[in-house]
Amino acid sequence: MSGKLQHRANAGWSLIGAVAALLLVALWVAPLLWALSTALRPEHETVSAVFHWLPQEWTLDAFRKVLGAGRVGRWLFNSALVALLVTVLTMALSLTAAYAFSQLRFRGRTLLFGLTMLSFLVPFEALLVPLFRIMNQLGLIDSYAGIVLPQVVAPVVIYVFKQFFDTVPADFREAAVMDGAGPLRILWSVYLPVSGNIVWAMAIVTFIAAWNNFLWPFIIVTSNEMMTIPLGLTQTYDAYGVIYAQLMAAALIGALPVALAYVLFQRRVTHGFLAATGLKG
Repeated sequence: MSGKLQHRANAGWSLIGAVAALLLVALWVAPLLWALSTALRPEHETVSAVFHWLPQEWTLDAFRKVLGAGRVGRWLFNSALVALLVTVLTMALSLTAAYAFSQLRFRGRTLLFGLTMLSFLVPFEALLVPLFRIMNQLGLIDSYAGIVLPQVVAPVVIYVFKQFFDTVPADFREAAVMDGAGPLRILWSVYLPVSGNIVWAMAIVTFIAAWNNFLWPFIIVTSNEMMTIPLGLTQTYDAYGVIYAQLMAAALIGALPVALAYVLFQRRVTHGFLAATGLKG
């Protein structure tokens, strides 16, 4: 009898979990479907007083106008270049810093790592004014370097890499040292191969964050040609106000690359986070 009750209880909790998951999926998908529905309707329907989930007149005019304007292509290129540069530089900086904190012994190592971790407590918004002044003094306002450089320091990525490097058996490094390998060679030949999934996971997360970053490009960019896609979306208006269909079309076009990147590398991201937390995927 108790076994049947336990089975029913487990079935009940499974049902509750499934319903909760479906609700979360609905909350996540509904805005995307509404954006797509808005982008596929003529502009006059977007301001209609009568609510319709589906367009009364289906059209691709919003996508044609957005792609034909010429600016979205430039914004997409800027976003792709900035996100790629931020990802590559962040990975290079974080890997070398994490290896140094984890495996090398030098004066001030504990202090430097503590300061790196303390940066978690400083919100990026608090650094906007000093960062802008530094970029201005360096003449990097409205440039790719000005957009990229302040984004390449990622304490959380350094921490994740260090925690994983701490778990790598010391015998691997000692064997490489006996073969005459230097620190960079050891990092490249020993530690990178065993941390591939974590590197991929951090790289994808960094790429998506850089692609979606709005605040810093909004501060540092002064020309239409240097805008990234999140910043460029704020320019989707005309003399009569916001053009909602074109705004949604531009947003969907801008979100498509990062969505595809996550879908393509979802398995690597999942395995990477499982490895970082010490669980097996």
